[in-house]
Amino acid sequence: MGMVKKLSKTGTSYSVILDKTLMQLLSITPDTLLEVKTDGKSLILTPIVQPERDDSALDPKFQAALAKSKRKFGTAYKRLAE
Repeated sequence: MGMVKKLSKTGTSYSVILDKTLMQLLSITPDTLLEVKTDGKSLILTPIVQPERDDSALDPKFQAALAKSKRKFGTAYKRLAE
């Protein structure tokens, strides 16, 4: 038998809390995107592996502008992404 979980109320929705041990087993972090599917009886969560982004291939002027933007607005970007 697997792990038994109960839904938790989160605002107007419900969520399943993933324990640290389970996240480590799956090699996922809070930033990992998960694909959610169902077969009609089960819920299937699959981590989406995204390729590493290579900023060194970007134009140096764009890199500088990106770095400046992250410094100035990084906190706002994170809040918008939530």
